[in-house]
Amino acid sequence: MMSETERRARVARLETFAQRAPGAYRMRLALLAALGFCVLGGAVVLALGLSVGLVALLLVISPLLLVKLAKVVWIPIGFGWLVLRALWVRFEPPAGRPLAPGEAPRLVAEVERLRRAAGAPRLSGILIDDDLNAAAASVPRVLGLFGHRHYLVLGLPLMQLLDPGQFASVVAHEFGHFGGGHGRFSGWIHRVRLSWYRVLDGLAARGAWASRVFERFFRWYAPYFDAYSFVLARQNEYQADAMAARLAGADVAGSALIRVNVGAARLAHEFWPSVIDANRERAEPPDRLLREMATALRSPHPEDDARLAAQLTARAGVHDTHPTLAQRLQALGVEAMVAPPPERSAAELLLGDLLPSLEAAFSEDWRLRIGDGWRERHRAHAEDRDRLAALESGLARTPAETVEYAALVERVRPQDDPVPLYRDAVRVAPQDAFAHFRLGALLLERDELAGVGLLHHARMLDPGAADAVNEALAAYYRRRDDLDALDAVISDQVSIDDRRRGA
Repeated sequence: MMSETERRARVARLETFAQRAPGAYRMRLALLAALGFCVLGGAVVLALGLSVGLVALLLVISPLLLVKLAKVVWIPIGFGWLVLRALWVRFEPPAGRPLAPGEAPRLVAEVERLRRAAGAPRLSGILIDDDLNAAAASVPRVLGLFGHRHYLVLGLPLMQLLDPGQFASVVAHEFGHFGGGHGRFSGWIHRVRLSWYRVLDGLAARGAWASRVFERFFRWYAPYFDAYSFVLARQNEYQADAMAARLAGADVAGSALIRVNVGAARLAHEFWPSVIDANRERAEPPDRLLREMATALRSPHPEDDARLAAQLTARAGVHDTHPTLAQRLQALGVEAMVAPPPERSAAELLLGDLLPSLEAAFSEDWRLRIGDGWRERHRAHAEDRDRLAALESGLARTPAETVEYAALVERVRPQDDPVPLYRDAVRVAPQDAFAHFRLGALLLERDELAGVGLLHHARMLDPGAADAVNEALAAYYRRRDDLDALDAVISDQVSIDDRRRGA
C-alpha cells in the first residue's frame, strides 16, 4: 500500500503535470483505466480460451475422456464468468423525490435556461432531497455503450439558504460537470475501480488461487490509478466553478460557495447539536425539522465571520477531491465576505406552493427514519439522569462508580467539562480501559499530546479497543497533518483487518 506521504507527493507531481500538459495527462489516465479493463477482459478471454482448448484437445484424444473430465473444463469457464460479472456494474438513478410533470414550473424553466446556456445534455429528471447540497449524476446505459441518463439533484436546504442568483450559480456549476463531459469520463473511471473490487471480492470469497495473481497486480495498479483519478476530480471542480462564474458572475458564484460552507458549519455546530439536546427533553422527534433548519440557515449569526475565517485557513485533506474554499475563491478572483441573508430564497421563488409540502414530506420521512432510535435514546437519557442523581446522592463511590460517574456527566451534562472527572477516574481505577480511552480522546480533541499515551495504554488494557483507538489517533494525526504518524496508524489498522479476514 502507498503511504499518505507518498500519495501526497505523487498527487502534487500529477497536479503540476496536468496543468502543464492537460491533454497528455487525460490520455495517460484513460490509458491507465483501459489497462484495468484489458487485464480483466484478457482474463475472460484466456479463461474461455482454455475451456475451448481443453474441449478440443479431449475430443481429439477421446470423447469418453471429455465426459470424465467435464468438471475440469468448467473451472476456467467459472473463472471467466466471475470476471465477466465484475465488468457488469449496475448504476442506479440517484435518490430523491422526482419532480412530476407540471410541478414547480419556475424551477424547471430556470434549470432549462441554465442547461441550454451551459451546453449540457438534456435531463432525464430533476430530483429534490433533504441535503445541503446539489449534484449532477450521469447514469450509463449498458456500461455507457448506449449513452447516459442525466439527473440533477437539488437539496431543499440548499435552495432555502441561497438567493435565486446564488442558486443559479450552483446549478451552473453542476451543469459544468455535465457540459465538460466530467460525468461520462469520471463514470467510466469509477466503473474500472468497481470492477476490480468486485472481482477481487468474488475470488477471495471462493478462496481462488487466481485471486493472489489479481491482488498482486492490483496492489501495483491501484495507487497509480487512484492518484491520477484524484487529480481529475479536483480539475473538474475548478472547471465547473468557471462555468458558474460565466453564467451567474464570479462574485455571485463566490458568495454562493461562502454561504454553503458557512451554512454547513452552522448545521454541524449549532443546528444538529440543538436537535440532539432536544432528544434529552422530548420523547418524540420534532415534526417541522426542515422548516426549523431553514430558519437556522437564513438567520444571521455572530459566529459566521469566525467560521468563514476557519474555512479559509483549512487545508485540503489528502483524500479531499474538492479544493479548499480559499483555493476556489482565489481561482474565481473573489474576496471572501459573508453576505447578508437573502430577502427571498430560491426555494420561495422557484418552488412556490410546492415548498410547504416538500418541507412536510421530508420532515415526516426523517421522523419515520429516526423515530425508534429517538425514543430509545430519550429513554436511555432518562435512565442516565436517574443513575447520575443516585451516584451524586451517595457519600462515597467505588472505582468503577467513579468511572461510571464521569461517563454519565459527559452524556447528561454536555456543558460540563468531563476531563477532570476522567482524570480522577484514571487515578482511582488505573486498570480501567474505558477511562483511559475517553480521557485520551478528549485530550486529543484539545490537541494535547498526552492523549496519545493514554489511548495506547487503553489498548494495552483492552486489545479489543484497537479499532476505536486507531480511529481517534488517525483523526488527530490527520488534523495535525502528521502524515508519518498517520501512516503508522493506518498500517496497523490494515494489519488488524488482514488478521480478521484471515481468521
